[in-house]
Parts: sequence; C-alpha cells; structure tokens
Amino acid sequence: MSSPSLPESINPRFEEMLRLRKYWAWLLALGITLVLLGVAAMGAQLVVTLTTVLVFGILLLAGGVVQVVNAVLARGWRVFFLHLMAGVLHLVVGGLMIDRPVRAAEALTLMLAVAFLVGGSLRIVYVLLERFPGSAWVLLNGVVTLLLGVGIWRQWPGSSLWVIGLFVGIDLVFNGWSWVMLAMALKALPPGRRVVAPSTSREVTAPTASGH
Repeated sequence: MSSPSLPESINPRFEEMLRLRKYWAWLLALGITLVLLGVAAMGAQLVVTLTTVLVFGILLLAGGVVQVVNAVLARGWRVFFLHLMAGVLHLVVGGLMIDRPVRAAEALTLMLAVAFLVGGSLRIVYVLLERFPGSAWVLLNGVVTLLLGVGIWRQWPGSSLWVIGLFVGIDLVFNGWSWVMLAMALKALPPGRRVVAPSTSREVTAPTASGH
C-alpha cells in the first residue's frame, strides 16, 4: 500500500520547530538551569541586588567610554558636544553606582515604585473611562501593580535591599520555565524525515507518517 502523498507546502513555523527538535534536551537543561538560578537569586536577594547594581554601573562606564571616543572621532562640533555630554553623564552615573551601590539600589527602587504607582493608576483610570473586552483583567493588573508600588514605597528604603534581587529571580524563573515548556513541546513533536517539496524542489522536514 502506497504511503500518503505529502502536502506541497509545510508551515514554516512548524518546519522550524522540527529543525529545533534535536536540541530539545539542551533547551530543557537551559530552562532548568535558569529556574534554579532564579530560585537561588530569590534566596539571596541582597547579594543579587548589589551585583545587579554593580553590573549596571560597569555597563554605564563602558558606554561612557564609547561615547567619549565617539566624541573625539566626531568631526562636527555639535556632534562632538552631544557625544561628550552623554559620555560624561554615563561615566558619572556608572562611577556613582559602583562607588555607592546601596544608594544606587535605593534610587533604582524608588524609581521602580514610582513607575508601578503611575502605571497601575493609569491602567485603573483607563479601564474606568473605557470599557472593552478583557477590561476586567486590565483592571486587576492595574490594581496589583498599584498595590505593589505602594508596598515598595511604604517599605523604602529598606525595600531597596531585596526588591531588585527578588525581581531578577522572578524573571529568571519565568524565563527558565518558558524554555522548559518549549523543550517539552519540541520533544512531543513526531520524528521528522527529509523530503523534497514538489512545488519548490527544495528539501524540507516533514513528520514521519505512522501506519502501513
């Protein structure tokens, strides 16, 4: 009995997933590693907070050096002035963050609290003024964001010692979990085999047909 004919075209996204299927174990290992790192970060919030501030400071210093070099290499005076001012600003802020990481963490945490307060309030006001499908979820999001901002602000500056580290840990956990889910989805795909699409005469990957 002849095998069923293959479709002339295969979904490009499905084809890409079939190509990634052989790497599912590596993606699973990456996801598990990120989840474990996230859990460890949430358990060592102060260390992660200070480390994050120091890394940001180093990146700002590097960016400042690049801006100053661009200012020196620039030919126009206006461009020279803009690059020089941006480079000096990056160097000053980066140096302060490295020299006083606790103060920098306090400033960043306060900015984060203000962002949550403003963002949550705007979401709530928008939902109250405009009704649309899914507005209840947006309202819930706004309320949670507003309460989070209030909580961080009420505990500031003490909250600056754990907020950044906690958020970094949560982000690592969610990113790692997304990689784990992708790896499991790739593993669940049927094994592929190489075929030639009749319409394009190019080699593509199609799932192996089961049965006789």
